[in-house]
Amino acid sequence: MRAKDSEEEADAGSGATVLLHRTALGVPSTDPLPFDGDSVLRRAGADGGRPFILGPDGSYDLHLNRFLRDLENWGVRSENSRIAYSTDVMLYCRFLHESRGGKSIWDTDGADLRAYKAVRLHGTGPGTVSVATWNRSIAALDKWVQWSLYEELLPAEPFRYVDKTVVSPEGLKRVRVNADAEPDVPQQPIKFLSHEDFMLWRDVGLRGLLPNGSPDTRWRGRNGERNALFADLLICTGMRLGEAASLLTTELPPVTGRRVIGDITVSAAVAKRSRARTVYVRPRVARDLHHYVGIERDELVQRRRVQGVYEARTDRLPVRRANRHALAIEGGTAWSYSRINAADRARLMRVDGQGLAGGPLWLWLGENGLPLRSSTWQSVFQRANERCAGFGLDFDVHPHTLRHSFAVHMLGLLLRQTVRALGMREDRRFTHAEVKRLLIGNPLRKLQLLLGHRHEATVYTYLDVLDEAQEIVLAALGDWDEQAAAFERVRLDTEESR
Repeated sequence: MRAKDSEEEADAGSGATVLLHRTALGVPSTDPLPFDGDSVLRRAGADGGRPFILGPDGSYDLHLNRFLRDLENWGVRSENSRIAYSTDVMLYCRFLHESRGGKSIWDTDGADLRAYKAVRLHGTGPGTVSVATWNRSIAALDKWVQWSLYEELLPAEPFRYVDKTVVSPEGLKRVRVNADAEPDVPQQPIKFLSHEDFMLWRDVGLRGLLPNGSPDTRWRGRNGERNALFADLLICTGMRLGEAASLLTTELPPVTGRRVIGDITVSAAVAKRSRARTVYVRPRVARDLHHYVGIERDELVQRRRVQGVYEARTDRLPVRRANRHALAIEGGTAWSYSRINAADRARLMRVDGQGLAGGPLWLWLGENGLPLRSSTWQSVFQRANERCAGFGLDFDVHPHTLRHSFAVHMLGLLLRQTVRALGMREDRRFTHAEVKRLLIGNPLRKLQLLLGHRHEATVYTYLDVLDEAQEIVLAALGDWDEQAAAFERVRLDTEESR
């Protein structure tokens, strides 16, 4: 067992504070333990990567940590969201301990929350947050309240709630909200990259080139091509970070001699709101993925296998056979990918006829030969931004920026197809109303399916970008044009999604 401090706690200091940790099963402890740490974590139901909170005296609040483990059953499906909610609860616990007389969260009340809001949202110190982050904190605490009331751990709601009418995809809706939640701020403009800016950011920030495209002799990065390939996958498919990060090698599309766009099924077990969908990969990216698996990744796996890294993992799920849709665990149990969540995917390990571990099925591996987590990719992107800044290039790119970039460029291509289908000239200038009439219906429905959104209205936000940059509609996006064939493969299933 190894407890790892989360990145949020870098400023915790050396005093007695509430801390958030994450479990690491099957990893030798950095300190000798007088007990079997893995067994303790399994008995507690703390799977690998699960967050848990320790009090300032090192105590483990059984009920609070049971809430964190139960988040997935209460609608928080994404691993990133669970970590974010756990961090929000931990920071509130820390505030109660340090600023409210050592209070426990079980004794909190509305006055505590208002005091926390004054510091966290309206304060002037380095720990202040945006309205969006504050509202996420409120959502985390509200989830804790709901769970605790259901478990009969609280006698009543500790915070004040009010009724409010909100606009939802289904129309006006009456909801009950925390009185200390903030009104939604006007939606910020979508951040996306042009093709040229993406190539510059990728090559300089991830691949270690100079802005003029020549090699940088000072570059010491060892995983530039892997990282650049991950960015290519995001921007050409629109996949979310967690979806792309948890891909298995067996889910990659086959590469043939023909220039055929490959398909990847985003499993319901890793997709947001469990909505499975199909995304399409350009031939070059598909070939590069197989090249990474067959050469760079394989060399790494073989080195770590010889070193005994995989045999040392006691939490592995041994895989005998696997294809693009399902696999067979040792013992004969068959699993569909649609039922394997990210935590279990990270444990999947190929084994040979003698049961010896041959390497993970998880596609993206770190230098230790083990699966890379989503948080690592966030750090990779941040370092790329910092490297670009060193050359005077002002980029603030996150994995979701590339999803937005895919959506904007894809919407431009979809509109161009619609224009051609209507027999119009592609260089015609459109009014705001004409653009929306062209897009509402089939093209937006296709984009909704490609992005995996629940409601078509969610993709309307990209219309505003087109209103401000109509050249996107008219320009020939050559590097993405190969994806046009994929549009015809998207099957509209209105009944299923409505």
